[in-house]
Amino acid sequence: MIVNILVTAGPTREPLDPVRYLTNRSSGKMGYALARVARERGHRVRLVTGPVAIEPPRGVTVTRVLSAREMLRAVSGSFPWADALIMAAAVSDWRPAHVAAGKMKKKGRTLVIRLVKNPDILEGVSRMKGGRTVVGFAAETGDPVAEALHKLRRKKLDLVVANDVSVPGSGFDADSNLAALVFRDGTVVRLNRMRKTTLARIVVEHVEKIASVRKGRRT
Repeated sequence: MIVNILVTAGPTREPLDPVRYLTNRSSGKMGYALARVARERGHRVRLVTGPVAIEPPRGVTVTRVLSAREMLRAVSGSFPWADALIMAAAVSDWRPAHVAAGKMKKKGRTLVIRLVKNPDILEGVSRMKGGRTVVGFAAETGDPVAEALHKLRRKKLDLVVANDVSVPGSGFDADSNLAALVFRDGTVVRLNRMRKTTLARIVVEHVEKIASVRKGRRT
């Protein structure tokens, strides 16, 4: 069964002034691996990506964004098209309340920057979920599974990939992840550390299974 899959990848950037911004360590490798694997398996894929240094996979429709609010608009625009959303982007939770028109100069010994919350993309689109499959990622330190369970229930997701980024060689800017899969029914599958391409295949296979079951219920 061919599925329309919307994937997000990479970091977002929140400007402080014309030369500085707040961001995170996401390289986009996980999201791009998901898009590539999904396309190779014959699905129609749209990729919404923050700024990364990776060539997009062939045959994938790409929308490039910078800020969290830009990503929200792009995801909301493609969500009606999608059968499944895999939200692998590391979206900034916060942005500066004020963006300086000119470069901020060094004045005094401290600088206080007031931050405001960005919109929660997953929480927003979950209100329009319908029969779609929605997958989130939880990049955490400490207990990723507990946070993934909280995210899954609060946002009504089908699957959360919980990734422990405190483990050396796993997570941001690495080629491998130490992850656990947390499913809607509370099942937790802890995986060995593996390459992101391998993890991407596992995630896409689960998306296929969930989408196939739901299609069977509609027919």
